[in-house]
Amino acid sequence: MNIEPVGFLPPAQEIVADRSADPAGRAGAMDFIGWMAREAGTVNSRMLASDQQLQRLAAGQVDNLHQVMISLEEAKLSFQLLVQVRNKLLEAYQDVLRMQV
Repeated sequence: MNIEPVGFLPPAQEIVADRSADPAGRAGAMDFIGWMAREAGTVNSRMLASDQQLQRLAAGQVDNLHQVMISLEEAKLSFQLLVQVRNKLLEAYQDVLRMQV
């Protein structure tokens, strides 16, 4: 015998995503996520490369100080850009959360 705790409520149904919806929105979001992941990887590799060049400069294995400084600045600027994109993304997310429906 199956007894419902609340008789006037309809039976629970599983919520399923609408498969007929245009996946372009999802694809755009996935493209952005992929882009952000690639950029984070690129920034990380630039920072590691500039750190290695700096260590080789300190060890006396590199003669071109200018190239090391350029590499350090490129890594710094790319990191700052990534942080600013993240900040703008968080601001937009917070704006959406503050919206009243």
